[in-house]
Parts: sequence; C-alpha cells; structure tokens
Amino acid sequence: MKNIILIGIVSLLIVISCGENNINKPGQPPSIDSLSYGTDTTFDIMTWNIEWFPKNNLATIDYVSQIIENLDIDLIAIQEVSDTTLFKQMLEGIDGYEGYFKSSWFAGLAYIYKTDAIEINDIYEIYTTSPYWNPFPRSPMVIELNFMNENFIIINNHFKCCGDGILDPYDASDEETRRLEASNLLKQYIDSNFPNKRVILLGDLNDILTDDPVNNVFQGFLEDPDNYLFADMNIALGNSSNWSYPTWPSHLDHILVTNELFDNILDVQTLRLQDSFDGGWNEYELYISDHIPVAMQLEFSK
Repeated sequence: MKNIILIGIVSLLIVISCGENNINKPGQPPSIDSLSYGTDTTFDIMTWNIEWFPKNNLATIDYVSQIIENLDIDLIAIQEVSDTTLFKQMLEGIDGYEGYFKSSWFAGLAYIYKTDAIEINDIYEIYTTSPYWNPFPRSPMVIELNFMNENFIIINNHFKCCGDGILDPYDASDEETRRLEASNLLKQYIDSNFPNKRVILLGDLNDILTDDPVNNVFQGFLEDPDNYLFADMNIALGNSSNWSYPTWPSHLDHILVTNELFDNILDVQTLRLQDSFDGGWNEYELYISDHIPVAMQLEFSK
C-alpha cells in the first residue's frame, strides 16, 4: 500500500514539474518556412520597426533570424534596436548577412544587408547637431551602396511619434510640426545633395499619407510628384488590414523614391508576418513588434 501511495506521489510531482517547466516558456517557433519575398533578379528593400529589439529576449532573436533568412531580402532598414550587443549576436548567426548600427550615439536605427549582393560605399548620419534635435529625435542614417553595379542612396528614419493629427505651425513642440519640419529638411537635403541620384527614403515616419493638405506632414513631397513618389501610397489608400500599424490601425511606415526609380518599382506591400504565427497577431506582437514591415522590389532591365 505504501509503495502504491509513493508511486502516486512521485507521478503527481512529475506532472506538476512538467507543468511548471512550461510556464512562461515561448511556444514552438512559428511556421515561417513558407515565408519568401526576395528574388535573384530584383533589388529587395524593407523597412521594419522591430519595437525595442529584442522585445522578448532570446525568443525574439530566434524568430527574427528565421524571418530574415526566409524573406531573403537584400537590404532591411531597422528602427528601434534597444540591445546592440544582442543585435550583433543575432547578425553573427545569420549566414550571408551583415549589419550596421551606430553604438556611440544610441538612435535605434540599423541596417541589415546581404553581403553577396550589396557593396557599401559609405554610411553616415545627417542633421546630427543640436539645432536639428527637435525635428529629428533620431538622426537620419544614410547608406550609399552599389547593387548590380548601380548606385543607390538609402535614408533610414524614425520620426517623432504621437500627436493629435492637427498641425500647429506656431508650436515648435507640436508633434505634427516636428514631423513636418523633418520631412521638409529631408527634401531639402535630397534636392541639394542628390538631384540626379536613385534615392530611397524610408522608415517609421509616424504619420499617415492621407491627411488633408493643411495637416499633412508630407505635403512638400506630395506637392512635387514629378520628383517624388510614395511607393506605398496604394497601401495607405487601401484596406486597413494591410496597414503597417495594426493596433491603431494606421499606416505609418513608408517608402519614398525619387523619379529615377519610378519606372523600376515592381512590387510594394506590407508583409503580414503575423499570418505565419499559430497565435496570429497576438503572438507576433508578443515576440516581435507592434509594426509589420513594408517591402519593395525594384526591377532593372539587363
């Protein structure tokens, strides 16, 4: 009888122990093997706010690594890198990719790129001095590169967040005013420095493209359609299920190109990564981010 009781107690302890071991553990890696986007014949670019990476520690690193490997994108502009040590560790584990971030001045901006496809010419920040800290809480990060023997200028950004949707030009601390000033300064920079270059401005710009002109922080670009195009405008005008910030919902992450690239745009879309998680959006947001990435393919005739 005592042996039966002892066996029962041991069995119960084993069950309890197994249950405790599963508490707060991340689930099995999501089924993301079917994810794909990049091709061998296109220049594939993506902007992705990954919300204070790594949001859920090692589980986030594992998931993001798998996503990058499967998407096979040439260049990824990242916003909100919190732990640069773990970011570097993640990059070391992804074959064929390297990255860049500026650790001496934390801004959360970074690039991830395929080493066999991209030749880096220069990486630097602009608008770094104190007069520009109000419009740019994070200095824009510029990368000059070659892809398929063609030169490109990429400008990664993370604009000031929040606001009430109303532009107050008489209030320097107004969030919309700060984003308007950032947008105008970037246009001035591109117009002055890269008038005939293939320029792509992208990132979490924290505002929508479809505001009325009086409140639209991107109006300077929108009023110059001969030279600038928001490649993701159709997403902004389309169904909210494809917007990059689902919890509001709103479309805040954008890709702007200069006219040298108008005819090369093959595809632009938000990549609904949450659809590859068993738990859908809730699981994706728990482990990865509150944003989904926006990606673009550029095609060039041989």
